[in-house]
Amino acid sequence: MERFFKLKQNGTTVGRELVAGFTTFFAMAYIIAVNPTLLSQSGMEWGAVFLATIISSIIGTLVMGLVANVPYALAPGMGLNAFFVYTVCFTLGFTWQQALSMVFICGLINIIITVTKVRKYIIKAIPRSLQNAIGGGIGIFVAYIGLLNVGIITFDSGVPALATLNQPSFWLFLIGLALTIVLLVCKVKGAILIGIVVTALLGIPMGVTTTTETISFTEACQQLPTTFGAIFTSEGLGSLFSDASKIPLVLVTIFSFSLSDTFDTIGTFIGTGRRTGIFSDQDEKTMETSVGFKSKMDKALFADATATSIGAILGTSNTTTYVESAAGIGAGGRTGLTSVVVALCFAVSAFLATFVSAIPFAATAPALVVVGIMMLSAFKEIKWDDFDEAIPAFFAGIFMAICYSISYGIAAGFIFYCITKICKKQAKQIHPILWGATVLFILNFVLLTFI
Repeated sequence: MERFFKLKQNGTTVGRELVAGFTTFFAMAYIIAVNPTLLSQSGMEWGAVFLATIISSIIGTLVMGLVANVPYALAPGMGLNAFFVYTVCFTLGFTWQQALSMVFICGLINIIITVTKVRKYIIKAIPRSLQNAIGGGIGIFVAYIGLLNVGIITFDSGVPALATLNQPSFWLFLIGLALTIVLLVCKVKGAILIGIVVTALLGIPMGVTTTTETISFTEACQQLPTTFGAIFTSEGLGSLFSDASKIPLVLVTIFSFSLSDTFDTIGTFIGTGRRTGIFSDQDEKTMETSVGFKSKMDKALFADATATSIGAILGTSNTTTYVESAAGIGAGGRTGLTSVVVALCFAVSAFLATFVSAIPFAATAPALVVVGIMMLSAFKEIKWDDFDEAIPAFFAGIFMAICYSISYGIAAGFIFYCITKICKKQAKQIHPILWGATVLFILNFVLLTFI
């Protein structure tokens, strides 16, 4: 195990990786119940999506851990699944089979731009100041996810405000947050995981930690054939391009899927892997000189790209690298052993869905908040007294949380970076790839206004 995962070389231990794996899993386990509930609104069988979610998460996470040897977990992405249901199926009128087909094509596109190393060159083209802004911005985004998940921030009458603390879940969250902070300040090993477990247990007498009704594993297996391989039927890829009048709309939708998926992943890798040393400067040099997939980043990008198409074949929306992986990284995870532990947890959850889904948001939200605090340290590397650097950094960092999207935050940072350079008559300093990515983002925003 030491030789395979290179634990000592990465400054970690088996125990630390196990704790990190469990921490990441519990931070993202909500997707097991949430994804099938959401996608089933499009007409898909709940049990089929339930198993597709778990299997695609296992495959993607194992590839990430065993091939790339980095501590990231994959699962169907929140936001992209909502786009799948509410925009692609409900608003645009596509069937779920056609929507899955578009996700499959999106995965193929991501594989192509990964094999051709386009995604790698995009990462290299991002200025260091923006990379630091993305890292700090993801910290804000992760903490914001935690606060929204537990519902302690409300939007009554469209105005954000602190919720009235009249629900047991709010008090449980505050207790868990205080406990986790105390454990971290006292430097207790496994503080984040201990905080999740203890908070979940405290939620039992408070009535917050409760099991939910789910179908049995056998019933889910019986429903899986309804989605597995559905994209290869006449209702899937066979019908996607049959109506010539809809082809432009199909292409725009695939473009939107791919752009969001690509930059969500890039942002997650930059934001969580840079300061922790998971993706080091030496790894970047290997990316520049290597042929094939020799660097960690190359392999990680390929693992993420293949997961989307695999998930579509099984019957779920875009499978992507989870930003909640930051919770495990914050707990000390540094190698693929963390990912393997997450994958094993997903496998077990197929049989214990009732108990896994019992872990409330109030127990996992404190972990996301404290991890967000840890990640804010990336902001200190930015020259905030230099307006040219501060403006794009601000928009990249803040827009992630405001727009609830990593890719939109990156888009804002890119756009304002180009604006500041143009105003300073330094347009030649903008990397051509950065120009191209910025134009694509603007084009995407324009196209989304018409769909």
